[in-house]
Amino acid sequence: MSRTLPAGAARTPVFSPGRIVGVDVARMLAVAGMFAAHLGAGTIGLLDGDAAELAYELASGRSSALFALLAGVSLALISGGATPLRGTPLRHVAVRVLVRAVVLALLGFLLDLMGTPVAVILSYYGGYFVLALPLLLLRAPALTAVAAAIALVGPQVSFVLRSLMGDPGLPEGSIGGLGDFFLTGYYPAATFMAFVAAGMAVGRLDLRAVRVRLGLAGTGAALALLGYGGSRLVMDGFDGMGRLGLAAWPEAPAMDYARTPPEVRGVYRDAVAEWAGDLHGTVPVDSVWWLLVATPHSGTTLEILGATGTGLLTLACCLALADRLRVALYPLAAAGSMALTVYAGHIVVLALLGTQPDDVAPYRLELFILGALVFASCWRPLLGTGPLERGLSSLSAALADRVAPRTPGPIPP
Repeated sequence: MSRTLPAGAARTPVFSPGRIVGVDVARMLAVAGMFAAHLGAGTIGLLDGDAAELAYELASGRSSALFALLAGVSLALISGGATPLRGTPLRHVAVRVLVRAVVLALLGFLLDLMGTPVAVILSYYGGYFVLALPLLLLRAPALTAVAAAIALVGPQVSFVLRSLMGDPGLPEGSIGGLGDFFLTGYYPAATFMAFVAAGMAVGRLDLRAVRVRLGLAGTGAALALLGYGGSRLVMDGFDGMGRLGLAAWPEAPAMDYARTPPEVRGVYRDAVAEWAGDLHGTVPVDSVWWLLVATPHSGTTLEILGATGTGLLTLACCLALADRLRVALYPLAAAGSMALTVYAGHIVVLALLGTQPDDVAPYRLELFILGALVFASCWRPLLGTGPLERGLSSLSAALADRVAPRTPGPIPP
């Protein structure tokens, strides 16, 4: 007797004609980067010393930004791609997005209750999806303008508002309310909606076209140079770290940069440089010089530009490689197609292991990544869509069919 495959197994293979495999590959790279950021440099076994620290620093901040960028790409693809949907089809998609937003927020809350030393991003994701609903109507140029406006204005507005509010400190969990979501949390919308809007602009392009991929790579390189290079140029040229050091500590001598001896500035410069490398979504508000740093999770305009640039470069490379190395990249594509399951799964495993932020456990990162790749490579051909993705898709589709029944036709991949 033959058995019927579960719903979705035969209809959604990794390499189906309607699926852009490079996006899945990039999504798994983003998740792997978040693994690295959550586990720490001490869990990298294939690299040691400075190389492991460099890999950890490259993953920090940039992986979550890439994750948000690709969320925007997905939102654009399911809402019509290059030609935004209108009328009933758009209402149907909007309801599905809203349902997903609610479920992601609840899932993030449940994962946060596990008490892992991880700032779970899923509750923030749910909020991003709600904010993105009006953007589903827009085409690529308008979405690019929205992303640029948020990048240029959001961090400055956040700085001013937080200056007026006072420092609330870090949330007790991943997110403690609307204030954390918009301004003071680990992934504040004032910063991350720029990544989402930029991703939506990318998703409105023809990602199979070579000229588009070259454009993404060129734009990404320019933004990375402008963001990270611009910050380095200003901070080094005007000794921004030294000025921040004197502003950050009340006991700094005379609080006068010009009259402070260079060797004393150096002490405070080194201290604040270490502080700048360990930010959690926002910069302090004791000096406007903080707005010129571009370190991970600083949430400044320059960091947004740099992280968006590296995200675009990564996506362009993944799109090109996926066309040439489809079989070799199958495990990455399979895992990327069920990124929600993989991400939530690693939080559960961290909770079971009782992992701490400073754990030194060589090869733990590699085992996490290998486990995700093996699981997805076995699950996808046998059972199709990932378990969380299937449940989320079925629930959102069922509710959307009740609220805004779709017209007959194929479901967007």
